[in-house]
Amino acid sequence: MQTELVIFDCDGVLVDSERLGNRVLVEFVAEFGLAMELEEAILLFKGCKMADCIAVIEQNLGKKMPQDFVTQLRTRTAEAFEHELLPVEGIEVALDKINLPICVASNGPPEKIKLALRVTNLLPRFEGRIFSSYKIESWKPAPDLFLHPAKNMGFQAPSCTVVEDSILGVRAGVVAGMRALGYTTNKSEATLLEASGAHVFHSIYQLPSLLSLVD
Repeated sequence: MQTELVIFDCDGVLVDSERLGNRVLVEFVAEFGLAMELEEAILLFKGCKMADCIAVIEQNLGKKMPQDFVTQLRTRTAEAFEHELLPVEGIEVALDKINLPICVASNGPPEKIKLALRVTNLLPRFEGRIFSSYKIESWKPAPDLFLHPAKNMGFQAPSCTVVEDSILGVRAGVVAGMRALGYTTNKSEATLLEASGAHVFHSIYQLPSLLSLVD
């Protein structure tokens, strides 16, 4: 079916935040005695909701994190975003060529999504069409975060394409009955995304032509 609505994930698809965000996390948990490699953290936490990330950290540490851990982590992440966050290479060029309705749907809280889009100058493109798991209280891989914006914007699920970089996000799109495109530059990750049901691509510059293809 022809794509009528494009639903973008935010982290790792619109903004180049996966390494940056996980670097902040790795540095912070090290202060509590948990040594993690950056690549390990990305593998473990990409696409996960915060509560699940904390559960993994606490299991590895064998103790509970402080009550203000998430608040502190979000503050540190926001500071890093303000100073270092960049858009994913090619996303502005791709968006200029996509003549379709677009929106963003992310597991992150609305403030984080808006901050990421603001500092990368992408916010005007998505203003008023930002959907957060925290608003509907449902997180990927459940399909609700994709079904909600489709319904909100007046589109049927089969006419929507989701653009994702995580296995959880691809699964959510597939369960929602949508076409899933999986973006990655990592070969082993590409295999996992493909196995989850995504059509994998390796450069955001390819995106406009992929959206014009009919499955």
